[in-house]
Amino acid sequence: MAFTPYKDPALLRAVQRATTVVLAELHRVCEQLGLSYVVYGGTAIGAVRHQGFIPWDDDADVCMPRADYERLLREAPEHLGEDFVLLDPRTSPDYPTPFAVLGLRGTEFISEAAKDRTFRMPIGVDVFPLDVMPTAMSAYRRQNRRTWLWGRLLFLRGTPRPSVSLPAPVGQLAGAVMHTVHWGLRAARVSPRALQSRWERAARSHEGEDSPLLGDYATRDPRRWSVRYDELFPAVDGPFEDITVKIPRRYDAVLTRGYGDYMTLPPVEERENHQPHHVDFGPHDVRA
Repeated sequence: MAFTPYKDPALLRAVQRATTVVLAELHRVCEQLGLSYVVYGGTAIGAVRHQGFIPWDDDADVCMPRADYERLLREAPEHLGEDFVLLDPRTSPDYPTPFAVLGLRGTEFISEAAKDRTFRMPIGVDVFPLDVMPTAMSAYRRQNRRTWLWGRLLFLRGTPRPSVSLPAPVGQLAGAVMHTVHWGLRAARVSPRALQSRWERAARSHEGEDSPLLGDYATRDPRRWSVRYDELFPAVDGPFEDITVKIPRRYDAVLTRGYGDYMTLPPVEERENHQPHHVDFGPHDVRA
C-alpha cells in the first residue's frame, strides 16, 4: 500500500500534540507506580533520531514486561488524571486488539483501515505486553501459531472489511473469506473478550520458564521483535517533543535488529502512518 501523507499538516501536528499529552501521563503514572516501560517501534526511532515523532508518524507505542503491564491495568486507573482513560479487551465491549490503549478521554481517531469497526478508538498510546519467548524453536512455533490465530480472529471479529494488499482475484477471494468469518463470529455470538482470552493464554503459555527472551505476540513476527530484558532495562531517559520518555538501555542494538539502518530516513514509499478517516479532539485544545 502506497504511503499517503496527511492532506492537512496542521491536523497531523495536532494529533501528535494530543498523543504527546497521553505519553506524558503514561510516563508520570509509571514513574509513580514504579512500572517499567520503554518507547517501542517507530516511537523509539523518533525519540532517538528526531527527539520526538518521526515527522509523518501519527501514533505512539510503548511496551512493558507482562508483570508491569498487569499492574498497569490493575492500578493505573486510580492514578490517572480525569482527562485519560485506560482501555483493554477485558473491560471494554467490542475492543478489537489484544493490547491496551491509554487514551485521551472524549477523543476519537478512526483510520481509513478501521472505519468499519464498531469500536471507536481514542487518540492515545498503544501499550504492548512482552511475554516470555521459549528458546526451543518448536515451542516458539506452536506458541506463535496460536497467538496468530486468536489475534487474527479478534481482528476479524471487529472488522468486516479489512484491507487486503493482494492482487486480484486472490485479494477479492481473501476479502470475501474474511468478511464471512467476521459475520460468522458475530452470528455465533463469539465475544472479543473470549478471543482475547485465548490469545492471552497462548501468549503467556511459557510464563515462568527460564528464557532470556521476551516477545510482542501482537505482531506478525514476534521473533523479529524479540529482546532480552537487559537490552531494555534499566531504561534511560530521553527527550521526546517537550517531555521525557524511557528509551531502551541498548536502543541501538534493539533498533538495528528490527530496522537495520534506522538513523537514515526511509524512502517515501516505505513510510507508514494511519491515514485518518475521522478525528475528533473533543474538549481538548491541541490545534493551536
